[in-house]
Amino acid sequence: MTTLTYNEAMADVRKRVKASGSSFAAGMSVLPIPRREAMYALYAFCREVDDIADDSPTNEIREHGLKLWHDRIHALFHDNKAEDAICTALLPAITRFDLVESDFQAIIDGMDLDSRQAICAPSMAELDTYCDHVASAVGRASVRIFGDSSAEAMRVAFHLGRALQLTNILRDLHEDAQRGRLYLPHELLAKHGITSQTPAEILAAPPIPAVCRDLAKTVHHHFDEADKAMKASQWHAMRPARIMRDYYQAIFKRLLKADWQNLAQRVKLPLWEKLALALRGLLS
Repeated sequence: MTTLTYNEAMADVRKRVKASGSSFAAGMSVLPIPRREAMYALYAFCREVDDIADDSPTNEIREHGLKLWHDRIHALFHDNKAEDAICTALLPAITRFDLVESDFQAIIDGMDLDSRQAICAPSMAELDTYCDHVASAVGRASVRIFGDSSAEAMRVAFHLGRALQLTNILRDLHEDAQRGRLYLPHELLAKHGITSQTPAEILAAPPIPAVCRDLAKTVHHHFDEADKAMKASQWHAMRPARIMRDYYQAIFKRLLKADWQNLAQRVKLPLWEKLALALRGLLS
């Protein structure tokens, strides 16, 4: 068993969240301390397995690292055994918020799927599975921590997770291509006559904005369905989800306006808009 106390573990987790430079911490600031700390631990877990998947120098090291986390999560849920700071920070949240092991295992599987072989033009079904593992599974754990484990809250996780991940995909096309990855589904590429085989060649094809507009229709659908589910969920519990929704919808609207005409220019929100969204979230 780990010799770390919960407070020592949380100090480590907070450092990880702060070091990430993500806007995640601001979105979680509306939560009561126990729920906020559980979300920090969840975020630290996701970052840790993502770093193993992306930054391991060899396949063997990556496979060993992810297998280690599969085992740690199993021990955490079945034996109440925590051997590191992240698991120690997660341990009380499992019982307190009724977390489910399969969500954590799915997250690890999603990171493995993304790193075992560079994804390039997956099928729509493969893309949906990927989004479920790396985003909606996180959402399922998150809404439980927020305080709503109802069927409607799980619909929020299902649709909002996909909306956020697809928005990331449509924003990061250039950066992903530089890493040999392309998440645009091959059905849409084929629809617009794109037959190239490499990410760089695919993104250079003139119909790419039309492909992105088609995928954006799917994003619209998931945002709309997430909104319907939020309205049927516990309003107060869904506050952090609404903050994330508002932030990503703002990015999505800017992507639509830019119309994917300059993929090398990454869409960002100006500081004033981030502050306005944060204020609206605090007042909601």
